[in-house]
Amino acid sequence: MNTQQPEPYDLIGVGIGPFNLSLAALADRAESVRALFLDARPEFRWHPGMLVDGARMQVPFLADLVSLVDPTNPWSFLNYLRDRQRLFPFYFSERFHLPRREYEDYCRWAADRLPNCRFDSPVDAVHWDAERQHYLVHAAGRVHRARNLVLGVGTEPARPEAFAALRHHPAVLHSADYLTGRQALHGARDITVVGSGQSGAEVFLDLLRRHAGDGTRVRWLTRTRALAPMEYSKLGLEQFTPDYTRYFHGLPEPVRDALVPAQWQLHKAASTETLADIHDHLYERTVGRPIDAEPVEILPGTAVTEAGPGPCGGLELHCRHTDSGRRHLVRTDAVVLATGYRARRPALLDPIADLIDWDARGRYRVDLDHRVATRQLLTGGLYVQNAELHTHGVGTPDLGLGAHRAAVILNAVAGKTLHPLPHRTAWTTFAPGAAEAPVLPRPQEGNERAAASR
Repeated sequence: MNTQQPEPYDLIGVGIGPFNLSLAALADRAESVRALFLDARPEFRWHPGMLVDGARMQVPFLADLVSLVDPTNPWSFLNYLRDRQRLFPFYFSERFHLPRREYEDYCRWAADRLPNCRFDSPVDAVHWDAERQHYLVHAAGRVHRARNLVLGVGTEPARPEAFAALRHHPAVLHSADYLTGRQALHGARDITVVGSGQSGAEVFLDLLRRHAGDGTRVRWLTRTRALAPMEYSKLGLEQFTPDYTRYFHGLPEPVRDALVPAQWQLHKAASTETLADIHDHLYERTVGRPIDAEPVEILPGTAVTEAGPGPCGGLELHCRHTDSGRRHLVRTDAVVLATGYRARRPALLDPIADLIDWDARGRYRVDLDHRVATRQLLTGGLYVQNAELHTHGVGTPDLGLGAHRAAVILNAVAGKTLHPLPHRTAWTTFAPGAAEAPVLPRPQEGNERAAASR
């Protein structure tokens, strides 16, 4: 009997979201790289709780899995349209930004067909075999071996500490569960949305439309002083280029940590179009009546300092107005927390946690190739996708940089250039003098990022 084990995979990806799916699509055509991608879910899903009617992507369709690296790749969005027999309808729609539902369908189309993607395969633990110099990936009762590991486990919903007492309350849900948990809002006559990002704007607009004319009070409460739109100027968007990523990565850690919150309008604000839709809806539904006749409240510059159940039922939100310092109480029946997402450290890494060179705040130290630093030299690389906001900047969760990052990782794993990448991608020179000392920006307020894409 031949008991010889097969060669280890060149890379195993843990988690199949858009970013690891991009890597899977590029690796599918790389004959020199043997790859496997594992996910615990039975099928691909992308923010199912936020596939609200009319919601659109905030990046152009070219920010698909492969096109900005390899536009001839068969896993492109245009090839998806061809397969779905939708090229002419898309052509005549003249839309640069896709419906969010179509983007999810496109990703599912790719995930269902890529031979290196395997669902129903939860990864329980990862070990390092020092003798053989590869990773042991324990998944669904099997052990897979890999020379390199790529973590694409995604982020988790962030709930403010002020809502700790309502963590399990049935009338408090995160926007990540909005569509799937919307039934919990049935019967509520006063609903409060917390958070000024894109998800908060979309939830607020959806509630306005659903409750138009029925007397339900809908309230939008945000910490930001104004409902400023997301930066979407052409030169402003150059901060979502590989050039800016390299610049940001070269800054000292304290500067990077101060810079990310100062850039909230690049990655935590709502789109101009959604804010316009909200105003248009409110304007049209108040024709012939004063605007104060509508049970609608928009309260920027307002922070929730404490939340809990009310003594007579419902919920009580203790609030403080940022500018005046005035405190007031909001009584409501239900709350939707559009308070964004945060990177998570998966428990599957516990067996190798001592090998990782964590920074002072317990975060990964990540090099430009997205490889995590380790306390000892390992022949195998541990790479991360969308867990390096603190080292690579605001472009980290942006879908427009997904294919580029996947190509960087694939080239590093292969040890050669499988995908040539551009030397310069922006008109802007972000570091005009190498000897110049960076200046710490003034912190600004901003709610948590509400979506995985800009």
